[in-house]
Amino acid sequence: MGPGRTVTAVERQGRQWWALAGFVAVVVVIALVGSLAVTGSDDRYATLVKPSWAPPSWLFGPVWSVLYLMIAVSGWLVWRRVGFSLPLGVYAAQLVLNALWTPLFFGAGSFALACADIVALLVLITVNIGLFRRISGAAALLLVPYWAWVAFATALTFSLWQANT
Repeated sequence: MGPGRTVTAVERQGRQWWALAGFVAVVVVIALVGSLAVTGSDDRYATLVKPSWAPPSWLFGPVWSVLYLMIAVSGWLVWRRVGFSLPLGVYAAQLVLNALWTPLFFGAGSFALACADIVALLVLITVNIGLFRRISGAAALLLVPYWAWVAFATALTFSLWQANT
């Protein structure tokens, strides 16, 4: 863009959509890193002693797919308002903790580390919702199902740890 040239509304709109695609791509990469780091997690999950309220392994994929899309849109909504800032730093940190859970639980077989990770993840999601709420109510609301699922997963992780150690 040369001196004196302004960005048109169409160009701004195009950048917004590319940014959304970028947020989706980052979340997909985080999801893939977590899942591809460990092979045979479905087989491992099948062998665990589980509580009666544990979901079947086939349910995790569809639930996480929807949640990851909501997480990406949430981050994008905040980015549109304030750019890269502290709330998105917390957002990035919780994505890293999210990616670590599967390798800790299934790869390392460390229920204790997986529990510590998921508790920290739940705390960061809670903080993230609070920070996002100040910027975009919609962005905060999009993280609530994620928070609920991770709260459930936290209870499940602790239960699996207790039943399998």
